[in-house]
Amino acid sequence: ARNLYSTAGIPGFYRGGLPLLLGGGLMRSAQFGVYQSVVPTLEKYYGRTEPQNYWFGCINPHVVAAGWAGGIGRGLVEGPFEMVKVRKQVVSGWHFRDIFQGFGTTLFRNSFLFSGFVIYLDIFNQQVEVKGDLTVTPFVKAGICANLAWLTIWPLDVVKTRRQSGKYDGKSLIWLLGDTIKSGHMYRGLSVGMLRSFIANGASMEVYTLVERELRKRSQKNG
Repeated sequence: ARNLYSTAGIPGFYRGGLPLLLGGGLMRSAQFGVYQSVVPTLEKYYGRTEPQNYWFGCINPHVVAAGWAGGIGRGLVEGPFEMVKVRKQVVSGWHFRDIFQGFGTTLFRNSFLFSGFVIYLDIFNQQVEVKGDLTVTPFVKAGICANLAWLTIWPLDVVKTRRQSGKYDGKSLIWLLGDTIKSGHMYRGLSVGMLRSFIANGASMEVYTLVERELRKRSQKNG
């Protein structure tokens, strides 16, 4: 942080922020929109999954499938924005033909990331709010579950960032993952990433919950 401040000042901390600002709302809308569409579709065709049929007693397979689909939906939107963000942050030039570099890696990462998030969220609801009879704010709940999801897949994010940096052209996903493990960088940047994740996802869930509540009220009034 000191080196960044000494070389780029305050603006350096916001390097690569514009792609996130432009794409953030779109990618979050995509992940939750796809998720909320897939869950009722699965229940329509396969029926509601009862708790006794949960994997390991706590994992709803419908949540896993819908989360995976939501992650793909997010990745389809996020891929190009993420590539530009990474190039800006590592101060590496890019051309329009590079826009889909690392796209497959982003899809792969997001499928695990968002499915992990909704799985942890569902388990949290089961164990803490239902069985534990505790009420937790959307901000805290989403922040905790998002950090657990990021902790689970962080090495994939390191690989994705390397792939999009433009410094590892021609290297496969497997090679990058192996090199990340060998170099001891599997969890590089984790502390900063977790802090950002808790605040960003907590705030997003608060807004999402508020907007959803208001839309339901208006729908009931008009219905």
